[in-house]
Amino acid sequence: MAMKIRLARGGSKKRPFYRIVATDSRMPRDGRFIEKLGTYNPLLPKDSEERVKMDMERVQYWLGQGAKPTDRIARMLEAAGTLPKTERSNPKKAVPGKKAQERAEEKAAKAAEAAEAATEDAAAE
Repeated sequence: MAMKIRLARGGSKKRPFYRIVATDSRMPRDGRFIEKLGTYNPLLPKDSEERVKMDMERVQYWLGQGAKPTDRIARMLEAAGTLPKTERSNPKKAVPGKKAQERAEEKAAKAAEAAEAATEDAAAE
């Protein structure tokens, strides 16, 4: 059985509240789970102690049993000091899209033409 530690959404529309649960990976996101390990309330300020609450003993137990945390849970565990920090690299994050690149090329070409015309005018005088 492939175990996961993940978020199960609760709360009403536009007012999210999550339970941190240990579950079989084949179960639905908000469906059956084996054990509730904590809560996460994203509406609270980031420095609030009530934002993320976890039973670290049980989390350690499930990690020892081979449960894989999801990306969001892994970040929470890294912040808590339970998991070692991992390097994340998204080299394409800062690369502009195709249309933006085309606009930049057109702008650079116009600037080069204007600079060339200015040097020709200066040389003619």
